[in-house]
Parts: sequence; C-alpha cells; structure tokens
Amino acid sequence: MFFIKQELPVNGQIRAKEVQLIGENGEKLGIVDFKEALNMAQEKKLDLVLVAPNSRPVVCKIMNYGKYKFEQTKREKEAKKKQKVLEVKEIRITPNIEEHDFNFKAKNARKFLESGNKLKITVRFKGREINNSKAGEVVLNKFIDELSDISIVEKRPKLEGRNMFIMLAKKA
Repeated sequence: MFFIKQELPVNGQIRAKEVQLIGENGEKLGIVDFKEALNMAQEKKLDLVLVAPNSRPVVCKIMNYGKYKFEQTKREKEAKKKQKVLEVKEIRITPNIEEHDFNFKAKNARKFLESGNKLKITVRFKGREINNSKAGEVVLNKFIDELSDISIVEKRPKLEGRNMFIMLAKKA
C-alpha cells in the first residue's frame, strides 16, 4: 500500500467565492463567504485548508496545516515499518552433488525458509550434463522431500536453457 503525496490548497491558494466550512473540532459551520472563512481561521491563528475541491460548494476545514502534514508523514513511516520485505534467496547446485554438500545446502535452505524468505533452488548443467536432465530433477525432488515439513512448492522442476529450478515458500 502506498500513499499519494499531494499538497492541499491552503489559505490564499483557494479559489472559491463560497465554502462549506468545517471547524477545527469537526463541527459544520455551514456555507460561508470565502473571505469570512479566511478571517475566522486567521483569528484562531490556524489555516483554512481545502479538503474537498470537487464538491459544490467546495469544503474547507480550519486546522493547523503544519501539524496535519507532520502527523501524515508520521503515519506513513509507521505503515512502512510494519511492511515485511519478501526476499527470494537462491541456492545453486549441480546435478551430481555429493551427500555432504547436499546436507549443507539443505540446512541453509531451511534457515532461509524459516526466516520467511522464498527460496529458488537452481541446478546448473555444464557441458554434456544437459543430456541427462533427469539427474537434476532427481536432486530437486530430493530437496522438496527434505524440506517438505516446512515448505510448499510454488513451482515444480522446470528446465530453462541450461538451468532447472524450483521455487519453495514457507508453509502458512
């Protein structure tokens, strides 16, 4: 979710003869002449802010615009803090991986998944290994079995050029 930053017209920037006026506490003050509304805002040492430019007559509110903008940016920062950035971690292997290497890569894959990241496991074929692409599929299926307790398969083994890959995500 993102916010569109837009400056609201304030005080002299407003171009209207009459305005529907809302007080600083949210009470409706009715339709008032623009100059009168501006004077009311200046008497209270506040700003007259255009909040609904498309209505007839336009709606203006008496408020402290600087404080309003400050609180708006504060809310946006809070919303940004609560977002979780999803990363895709990649593990590259070969079709003829040894048992110890496989266990080490599986352990790292488990860490990545537990920390909430998605995981892409890629088998790279070099030279004539591409002729035996079944070996790569066997290794990827072994990874799927090894990590099946904490992950779900988003993409099954798929061959693209000289690489075959799968996508795994943490179980909900």
